[in-house]
Amino acid sequence: MSSSGYFQYNLRTVVHCAEEGIIRLPSLFEGLGAKRVVLFSDAGLKQVGVVDKIVRVFENVSSGTTPELAGVYADIAPDASFDSVNKALAFARSVAADAILAVGGGSVLDASKGVKYALQHNAVQLEDVVDAGIKLGTWPKAQHSGVPHIAVPTTSGTGAEVSAGAVFFNEETNQKNNLVAPFIDPDMAVLDPQLAVDLPAGLTASTGMDALTHALEAVASPIANHFTDSRGIYAAQLIEKHLPTAVADGKNMEARSSMMQASTMAIDAFLMAFNAIPVHNCAHAFGALYHIPHGDANAVLLPIVMEVLPDFYAPNAERLAAAMNMETQGKTGVALMSDVVARLRQFQEEIGCATSFSRWNASSHDLPKIVQAIATDPAGMAFAIPAERIKQIAIKAIG
Repeated sequence: MSSSGYFQYNLRTVVHCAEEGIIRLPSLFEGLGAKRVVLFSDAGLKQVGVVDKIVRVFENVSSGTTPELAGVYADIAPDASFDSVNKALAFARSVAADAILAVGGGSVLDASKGVKYALQHNAVQLEDVVDAGIKLGTWPKAQHSGVPHIAVPTTSGTGAEVSAGAVFFNEETNQKNNLVAPFIDPDMAVLDPQLAVDLPAGLTASTGMDALTHALEAVASPIANHFTDSRGIYAAQLIEKHLPTAVADGKNMEARSSMMQASTMAIDAFLMAFNAIPVHNCAHAFGALYHIPHGDANAVLLPIVMEVLPDFYAPNAERLAAAMNMETQGKTGVALMSDVVARLRQFQEEIGCATSFSRWNASSHDLPKIVQAIATDPAGMAFAIPAERIKQIAIKAIG
């Protein structure tokens, strides 16, 4: 927990949560003053009909005062690469859009933030305003863009629908770049569990582990506080309870809705306690090197990093155990952390997520490159993992 006594906490995004909640989108945009909405999504969601479902919502509105859907761009690539964001930006300008609707997982939601940020700063391409590594904006210099922006998540993992942060893949440097700035978060988020019912079990598991990582890294943060704990601990408890059900029965609305809410709360806690994030530090580096989806990277690394860095996690062992709905059995510190790690490995088995990077051809021959990538990743700036510990993490993760 934070020892300074000072912290700032905010959740700017207004959250709407309901089955079939997407029917409210036109009226919500009308309330935000939008006239011409551009819809961003990806090819997979276009193929399974989610994009067309959103389009019909706008087509079925009879009121002449509601905004029109000016265009649909469903080609956002995985990892929200700079190139992908730049193409989406050009499309938004070509249809004279004045509002953004992002429908999808983390890549789509982050790409929409990059487009909004570039529009606000009159940038031709994202590289003009997002420097290599990490770009941090602060209030009052950072101001609202004036671009109405609503996010509709279709997974329960990144929490990008409410976060004032975005991650982009820089093709030139082969590195994940970060943008964290006030007001890049959407004005509203619509959590509609109906949109997640067809999410495959594997993706449900990996995205759920992404959310769990956000929650537990918030709890373990050196600047955690009671506000972040209220979100982080409860989010983890919801995930521990409902993720196995969501994996086994994707049409279970209670599990799907609980996971969406947990994901939103987890990222909120994560960003409001943003400091040392060793799991994400390693996940970003492995993801960039081997193009491992972020949820899978966190799924593999979460128990491994906790096991290899006991001195970092042990002071928060009791709170981490509570987050996993565990009884402490009178244990504390390193002994209790050993139980937490064991529970996480058991949880991996329950949901069937990845436990190593073998399927992505990660190799021990790349150890020097892996150590360098983790040591230089921007996510490690608040907590530098010793090189020897990085090697231990990498060897365990490679499998």
